[in-house]
Amino acid sequence: MSAHTTETTTTTTALPTMTLGVSDAAAVEIRKFMSSEEGLPETSGLRVRVVPGGCSGFQYSLNIEEESRANDNVLESNGVRLFVDMFSAQYLNGVEIDYVTNVMGSGFTFTNPNATGGCGCGSSFTA
Repeated sequence: MSAHTTETTTTTTALPTMTLGVSDAAAVEIRKFMSSEEGLPETSGLRVRVVPGGCSGFQYSLNIEEESRANDNVLESNGVRLFVDMFSAQYLNGVEIDYVTNVMGSGFTFTNPNATGGCGCGSSFTA
């Protein structure tokens, strides 16, 4: 009787490298919000997405999620774990997320070097 061994080769597809920044002010607000959510596991993070919509074609979406999904880019910026799906990654590479407060209110803003245009209200963009 001879010994039989089988080798399995696994091919993994590397995700394209991307960067996504979170300012100090945005990181404080994100951590504040996440700490107010009870029972979030250590694997939780902020999902940053680009979705069709808005008057210019695309808009940003931010959601707290318990864990990343298959094929997500998982990044960390300023102590915040970020999840980015493959579709959104092409529009979010090099983006800086900030949190601003002014006379019009407060909220997250996105500085996007990939945007070729935007709307007057600043909530959507064209790429």
